[in-house]
Order: sequence, then C-alpha cells, then structure tokens
Amino acid sequence: MNYYNNYSPPENLLRNRVILITGAGQGLGRAAAIAFAKHGAVVILHGRTVKKLENVYDEIEALGKEQPVIYPLNLEKATENDYGLLAQAIAEQFGRLDGILHNAAFLHGPSPMESQTLEQWQALMQVNLIAPFALTKACLPLLKAAPDASIIMTASSHGHRPAAYWGGFSVAKAGIEALVKIQADEWGMLPNLRINALIPGVVNTPQRAKTHPGEIKKVLPQPDDLMPGYLFLMGSDSKAIKGEIIQCQAQH
Repeated sequence: MNYYNNYSPPENLLRNRVILITGAGQGLGRAAAIAFAKHGAVVILHGRTVKKLENVYDEIEALGKEQPVIYPLNLEKATENDYGLLAQAIAEQFGRLDGILHNAAFLHGPSPMESQTLEQWQALMQVNLIAPFALTKACLPLLKAAPDASIIMTASSHGHRPAAYWGGFSVAKAGIEALVKIQADEWGMLPNLRINALIPGVVNTPQRAKTHPGEIKKVLPQPDDLMPGYLFLMGSDSKAIKGEIIQCQAQH
C-alpha cells in the first residue's frame, strides 16, 4: 500500500529531530541523509568508509543545514558492545534520538544456494538482519524517551517474494519483515514509537549496479525520487502507521 501518494512534506517536517542513518555514504542512505537534513533534522551518518561519509557531511554543510555527525562502524564485525557504545555516544552528544533509518546492506551477486558458503551467509545475516535488531535494541531507551520516534527498516522485493539465486540475502530480508511485524506487535501500546519497512524496488544505486550491471542507469528511478516515502514514514504524518511493509513507489 502507498500511504504517501503525492505527499508533499512540509519544510520543517523533521525540525528538532535527531535521526541515525546506517549506510549513509552512498545511494539511498546518502539521499535520505540529505533529504532529512533539508527538512530540519540533525543526521548521524553511519557507514564503513569515512571518506564517503565526509562527502555527504560536506554536501549537507554546503546546504547550510544543521551540522551532521559521522559515526563509522563495520556492521559485519560489530559486537553488542559496539552498538552500546554508539547509543552511548548519541546519548552523550544529543541526549535524544528520534528515528533510525536502517539502510546499510550487504550482498553477493546472485548464485545457486549450493555454491553459497557458510561465511557468506554469516555476513549476510550479520549486516542485513542482526545489525538492525542489535542497533535498535541498543538505542531503545533513547527511542522510548522521544515524543515521536520512527524506525524504518529497509526490506527488499527479494525478501518479500523469494526466488531462485538470491539465497541468504532473501532469507535475511524476509527476516526483516518478520522482525517488523513482531516488534510492532510488542510496541502496540506505545503511542510514541513505531516501526515499518520500506521496499525500495528498482532504483539506481551502487548495490543495484553490482547485481544488474547491464542496465541503463539513467532510465531507472533515482534515489531522490523515493524520498517522499522516506520523509513520510520518518515524520509525524505517519504516526498511525505501524508494522507495515510498504512498497516504495518513485515520484518524479
């Protein structure tokens, strides 16, 4: 279901909000970081590659928006203590957290299940499923204290409709949908806390370029085209929407 058809977010939609974005160095994460900053948020830029995060930082600074913060962390190697330290750093610097966009992803190229290794599956589960769970759990005290906190999980069409050759990535993303449903059910009586998942679909990102190298990129929807949906779910206009798996339709 598309809850945000023709949605036009107000300029101050995310004013006075602190939002953490994982995988913010490129693609949809970068686009979301800039869009959230443009609408008033202080954004915490997470990623593995500091240089990419610095580039996004500079883009936001050049717009004259609230100064972002960079927090590099390799989710494939992260431990429970690492997530706790991240949450502690947010608490010490801001004293609050109003939202998380779980955008970081990891995948290998499509291949038959019989050729996929245990090490590949472990990495796929760690980054695509375990990290979103663990980071949300570590930040939960801050999120519960916020007057209106929103968590967006990035799902995938390959998890929503599993098919041949997507193996561990599909399993991890199917797990994200289950996680969202379970967590929303557990938080059902908390009016200030919600969780939903977005399925971006076909969009021109570096990840898509790796799995579909022959596509003509300029004819695909671009990350900025999807931002109305991200802004809608992160802002207060989506307060009543909880536990939904939403197909993100590009708006040109």
